[in-house]
Amino acid sequence: MKFEKKSLKFLEKYLNTSSPTGYEHKGQEVWMDYIRPYVDKVEVDHYGTCYGIINPEAEFKVVIEAHADEISWYVNYITDDGLIYVIRNGGSDQAIAPSKIVHIHGEKGIVKGVFGWPAIHTRTNQNEPVPKIENIFIDCGATTKKEVEELGIFVGCMITYPDEFFEMNNRYFVCRALDNRIGGFMIAEVARLLKENKKSIPFGLYITNSVQEEVGLYGADMIADTIKPNIAIVTDVTHDTTTPMIEKKKEGDQKCGEGPVVFFAPSVHHTIRELIIDTAKAKEIPYQRAAASRATGTDTDAFAHSNGGVPSALISLPLRYMHTTVEMVSKEDVRNVIELIYETVLRIQPEMKLKYH
Repeated sequence: MKFEKKSLKFLEKYLNTSSPTGYEHKGQEVWMDYIRPYVDKVEVDHYGTCYGIINPEAEFKVVIEAHADEISWYVNYITDDGLIYVIRNGGSDQAIAPSKIVHIHGEKGIVKGVFGWPAIHTRTNQNEPVPKIENIFIDCGATTKKEVEELGIFVGCMITYPDEFFEMNNRYFVCRALDNRIGGFMIAEVARLLKENKKSIPFGLYITNSVQEEVGLYGADMIADTIKPNIAIVTDVTHDTTTPMIEKKKEGDQKCGEGPVVFFAPSVHHTIRELIIDTAKAKEIPYQRAAASRATGTDTDAFAHSNGGVPSALISLPLRYMHTTVEMVSKEDVRNVIELIYETVLRIQPEMKLKYH
């Protein structure tokens, strides 16, 4: 399966649009515009989770889901001399902050700033400082708190990184926030393929792009109660554990380019997982296996534990350098995740036996 030009154009626009947790609306607008021709109906809930529906009148409901939000920072404190201190919005990594350019989403529009850091010359003969939430700061060129506020920057303003999408060595997609807008791209492509291949399905399919995953799976928790699905297949990213400083004994053995990762975990339903694996084998789609104790840490848990229990499964995309501005995924893996979800959806039947006993 090759990527369509329109698909890649959508992916680039979608990834380059800021969509921080709690402020996902601009990214969601891009996503809805793309998916609208491929579904029968588009809905948005009160907090911004979007979903396109194929066969909205059907009683049996299947969700394929990703999350739309990206990590970011909040303005937390402005000093008298115009420097800005921050708190996390999601799992932002303070270690990568020094020297990064940022966009501060102020009341008068975007203001550029930089995470400052003392020069190496000034750090000699002392304990090397380590970036911490308490010591990283943003300089927006202002010299007083009043000047910062005149720029439209106040406590509570959102801060994002502007790093944009590119392809590397014709093998990887690279961008900030591939976690997990690449998932939104993949489920949208499933909807496109179903429409363009004129496939009919005997159930309602809810292509769902949830908000607020990075702070507690909240969007998925809310939308699961709204949709009340019979089955949920979630896609997210997982770690490529072959890069330096990652312990495979702890994090497992997954690698970019080796295929989608099918998870084994308490919240993953045996029947749905085995359907996914059987589909991968039948269609000769490469796949990897991973295990998670207690929880997957993804929206799978929110769906599985909703509405008295929803049979759910997780298909993950291996990713390098998670929660940095240079997240990397294999183009071939992206193709294979799309194909695996698409082919699995085509094999789902409302009369499937979902109870263990």
